[in-house]
Amino acid sequence: MARLLPIALVTALLLGLATASGSAANSRKARLAGARSFAFAIGDGTLRGDLSKRYARFDLVLVDGESAGARAVSAIRRKSNGLVLAYLDVGTIESYRGWYSAAKPYRLDYWGDWGEWYANVNASGFRSLMLKRVAPAMLAKGFDGLFLDNTDMTETHPAQKRGMRTLVADLSRLVRARGKLLMAQNGADVNWPLRHFYNGINFEDVSFSYDFDRHAYFRQSARDVARAQREIRRYLSAGLKLTTTDYVAAGKTNQARIAVRNACSAGALPYVSDINLTRVPAQPFLCG
Repeated sequence: MARLLPIALVTALLLGLATASGSAANSRKARLAGARSFAFAIGDGTLRGDLSKRYARFDLVLVDGESAGARAVSAIRRKSNGLVLAYLDVGTIESYRGWYSAAKPYRLDYWGDWGEWYANVNASGFRSLMLKRVAPAMLAKGFDGLFLDNTDMTETHPAQKRGMRTLVADLSRLVRARGKLLMAQNGADVNWPLRHFYNGINFEDVSFSYDFDRHAYFRQSARDVARAQREIRRYLSAGLKLTTTDYVAAGKTNQARIAVRNACSAGALPYVSDINLTRVPAQPFLCG
């Protein structure tokens, strides 16, 4: 017959776990608040080589949550003790993912720019797949949290707002129970009602972006830059950490400087790369 633990001991164990989780959460939040540089490194080749050396100067690193293993996560933070978040696309379904077969029944229309399908996040089966299988497997690798992409798919699919809110709320509870962090990107208006679920937001295309129809990089108008900076400041006022990611062709150092200046003047951490996020600078982009 199994022996039952005394209630006092069970209570003490649970309190100990809660205290440890709370301590870890406070530590990660403090490190996120103090971060001065970041890398959005989810492109092909970004997990090759000596990762501890490659990312030693970055305080916050975003890598692909499926491709990166526990050893890679450990190596990235080895020298810098930086934060490493797992990229997880929750708004579209990518055919190259290990969970594609399970997600396939929840495909909506096709998004040609990236070769993936919008997801039916209203379906409880899709949310369960993300919440019970995909996200926990990533967190088990030692990541400091999750970075959610395409939460803003509800801008073009407003009927999916209810499901996306439920999914984000559930993922927020999942990471916070483990003392970890949650970030997302874009969707200034649709993510604003969800802001209390997040620790940070990344805004793409603040100064420079990429046109998939013309296959060319382009500069945003002064009006669009100003609008993006206002949104950055709005989220900063809510207590979130803000980062930006701009896309420029290789060798465009002056454009990169402009992107960095615009991000920093709004209070965000800047990052500049190619549209596929394969180019990681040897030195971080810094403000001031």
